[in-house]
Amino acid sequence: MKRHRFIGVYNTYDRISQRMSIFEPFSRLTFGSVVDILAVAFVFYQLLMIVRGTRAAHILGGIITVIIVYFAAAWLQLETLRTLLSYLVPYSAIATIVLFQSEIRRTLARIGRKNWFSRGFRRLESTDEILLAVSILSQDNKGALIVLERDTGLRTFVESGVRLDAEISRDLLLAIFQPGAALHDGAVIIQKERIGAAACFLPLSTNPAISSKYGTRHRAGIGITEETDCLSLIVSEETGAISVAIGGELRPDLTVDEVDETIHAHFGSGNLAATAEAALGDGIAAERAVKE
Repeated sequence: MKRHRFIGVYNTYDRISQRMSIFEPFSRLTFGSVVDILAVAFVFYQLLMIVRGTRAAHILGGIITVIIVYFAAAWLQLETLRTLLSYLVPYSAIATIVLFQSEIRRTLARIGRKNWFSRGFRRLESTDEILLAVSILSQDNKGALIVLERDTGLRTFVESGVRLDAEISRDLLLAIFQPGAALHDGAVIIQKERIGAAACFLPLSTNPAISSKYGTRHRAGIGITEETDCLSLIVSEETGAISVAIGGELRPDLTVDEVDETIHAHFGSGNLAATAEAALGDGIAAERAVKE
């Protein structure tokens, strides 16, 4: 009787020991190991965010499929297929750089222009004038594309247009984007509180996730933000809707308040939407009076 009881106690202890052994690897975790795991997870997450919604996502899916096929061939002992795939391994690093060159360049540029020690950006004094012009253009269904430079210089794109180096004013912006005007086509680039150039050519985004309802103006506004840290203000000529592009992403159908909040978040500028809204009625009335 005692022998059976001892065996039962031993079996119970053995089961408990087996269950406790599951948690044994966690007992060896150190603070450095936890930080290491979190850092690797963060890197993989950022890589997925970089290729999300781009053509690179499909390429990455193809690479993962090839890796899965390779391990499946090794497990099923399909030597011919495994050998064939193994020849691709030495060239995988070069192929990755070639296939993902635009994403790698964009990521390194973002890291390089990151101002790690900055406490914020200076207030954009011209924001109210820009908001007023955008509001009037939206009311009148006039297309416009205005790019606000931040840290990354836009000199290359400025040189593609007509240099102005003029003080920012709603009247000048409205005159530039008048349909049929010489500078209507292209983008206006704002540099250091001045209109650097107009009728500038911008790179078009090739992101397949962008809706087909958006035309060249929207794709250009998104494309410039994919390569630099600027902000693009886009007014649709068809609907008058105001959109903002930042970091390769489009935020459509925004109000003047929302545009100002977006500029505030991106540049750290003050809240000027109230000023813009208060003066909007006078601005529209003045603009239409000039037309008459």
